[in-house]
Amino acid sequence: MDTTRAEAMRRRNRRMGYGIAAVAAGMVGVSFAAVPLYDLFCRVTGYNGTVQRGELAPGATDRTITVRFAAQTDRSLPWNFRAEQPAMTIRLGEEGLAFYSADNRAETPVTGISVYNVTPEKVGRYFHKVACFCFDEQTLAPGQRADMPVTFWVDPRIAEDPNTREVTTITLSYTFYRTLEDAQRAGALASAGPHVGRVAAPRAN
Repeated sequence: MDTTRAEAMRRRNRRMGYGIAAVAAGMVGVSFAAVPLYDLFCRVTGYNGTVQRGELAPGATDRTITVRFAAQTDRSLPWNFRAEQPAMTIRLGEEGLAFYSADNRAETPVTGISVYNVTPEKVGRYFHKVACFCFDEQTLAPGQRADMPVTFWVDPRIAEDPNTREVTTITLSYTFYRTLEDAQRAGALASAGPHVGRVAAPRAN
């Protein structure tokens, strides 16, 4: 009788051990999946101002929208970074081309990297960037200037969505940092858009 009870207890303990191990493995898997799942969620929904990427414009419609361009530089980066045009008006579904530029004011080569987002955040799912200089390191020699193009389009469905059809202006904002670690410390990566698949390299003058 004692032997039977001991064997049953051993089987129960083994089952409990397997269960605990399975739960632990599941928690580890969820923790590793959390970041890519969150990123996928942002890309699909446009949550947190995350824009769409890499798709060709479907063709222009009659409605227009204004895109403003903002530029900031982290104080640790000795660059003069700016948008070459304050704003432009394009038709929905039409591909636009805008330029940013940067000058290195230091006496040594300096490398920077940019992150971006769009506001209002709810339009992120309708703002598509075909190519840009974001998330790609740029190194400028002392006194060197680089032109940085951005191609983009706005999905015509923005005018059909009750949550976005009143939007007439979108702001595309870039911030340059020395490193992504600096951007992360500043909290910029939390709302940054994903890296586009095709990056346009800066053109040095």
